[in-house]
Amino acid sequence: MNKNEHVIINVEKGSIAEKVGMNVQDRILSINDSEISDVFDYHYLCNEEKLNLLIEKPDGTRKNLEIIKEYEEDLGLTFESGLMDEYRSCCNKCIFCFIDQMPKGMRDTLYFKDDDSRLSFLQGNYITLTNMNQRDIDRIIQYKMGPINISVQTMNPALRCEMLHNRFAGEALNKMKQFLDAEIPMNGQIVLCKGVNDKEELRYSLEQLLEYAPVMESISVVPVGLSKYREGLYPLEPFTTEDAKEVLNCIREYQSKAYERHGIHFVHASDEWYLLAKEELPDEEEYDGYLQLENGVGMLRLLINEVEESLEQKSIRKSFFHKKKKLTIATGLLAGESIKMLSEKVMKQYPHIQVQVVPIVNDFFGPLITVSGLITGQDLISQLKNLDLGKELLLPVNMLRSGERVFLDDLTVEDVEKECGVKIRIVDNTGYDFVSSIVG
Repeated sequence: MNKNEHVIINVEKGSIAEKVGMNVQDRILSINDSEISDVFDYHYLCNEEKLNLLIEKPDGTRKNLEIIKEYEEDLGLTFESGLMDEYRSCCNKCIFCFIDQMPKGMRDTLYFKDDDSRLSFLQGNYITLTNMNQRDIDRIIQYKMGPINISVQTMNPALRCEMLHNRFAGEALNKMKQFLDAEIPMNGQIVLCKGVNDKEELRYSLEQLLEYAPVMESISVVPVGLSKYREGLYPLEPFTTEDAKEVLNCIREYQSKAYERHGIHFVHASDEWYLLAKEELPDEEEYDGYLQLENGVGMLRLLINEVEESLEQKSIRKSFFHKKKKLTIATGLLAGESIKMLSEKVMKQYPHIQVQVVPIVNDFFGPLITVSGLITGQDLISQLKNLDLGKELLLPVNMLRSGERVFLDDLTVEDVEKECGVKIRIVDNTGYDFVSSIVG
């Protein structure tokens, strides 16, 4: 198949595409006489009110379709490839890459390293910019797309080359200046590695990045994740409580600078830093609208606030006040104490409900991995099967593969249910679902 022939796999009912006679297995060849390289081109070209689509039917016949619609109105099509092109793999060898820290024998898709700018817009992925050529940059500026999420790591070009093991990684930072000049919104991420890009290097990076605000809307600082599978890799060490306090003090200093200049806090610490430092989470307003939840920035604060709001709803309180039951919540070590605290809030309001919280030690990846999203089915089974779990076992949705009931190790929810002898309920990442799953 030609690269610029895009196969349709779904036509939304009632959509414009259905009304003009487009069908599954049709191919779109061009829009307004322009070829479509990928999803960027498709969405940009489809924004127009008048479209001329050249399509090819499965039997090889070609048709021109004239479409008049509202500006930016969607056609209602899904294509064989989400990007309408091949995925671009990462060309770096980062010292902190988690994929390099995974054991052998897992499914192939888990070992694919993406560094595709298009996924930054479609899925919120963070990219290094090393895979982007000038045409990619020009198209983003032309299409006025944003925000683009950037894995910065350091603003020291030489150090960035060392951290990414790519001699072009330093000069790739210059691409941020083009986005700045074109006022393309950005978010940044720094994966902090002890003894590498922390301390004075972190201060230098934040000082430089502050010049990109407010076009760069936020910077997250997250600690490197270290699995037990690091043989032959760069010798990285975990952060201590004192390290975390130092990182937070640095971040607060630059938050103050950013707020004075731009009225935003700009740089944000992921939740791990506060838990490791044994410090209180910031208030909601300090997260500037939760711009980096996907990096674990503010997830616990949002969850706490939503739980408290949910408990204030009288309709829930009255409906379930007399419902007696026992259940278990399994979570990662990182959030264990927070989940216990929130569970106690629920039990105080619903005294006939007993909630047992079990933080799961990550034996699969190693004890330094403490987030719930990397817990496997086999660790759940080994640590829960001999416990009295009550009526239900509640698990956060981020333990599962997106859109499926499958854990990282390919065990299914049904596998864990069978081994543990308990019904499992999957809980969305909201405080409202947390409360309703317990009391409902």
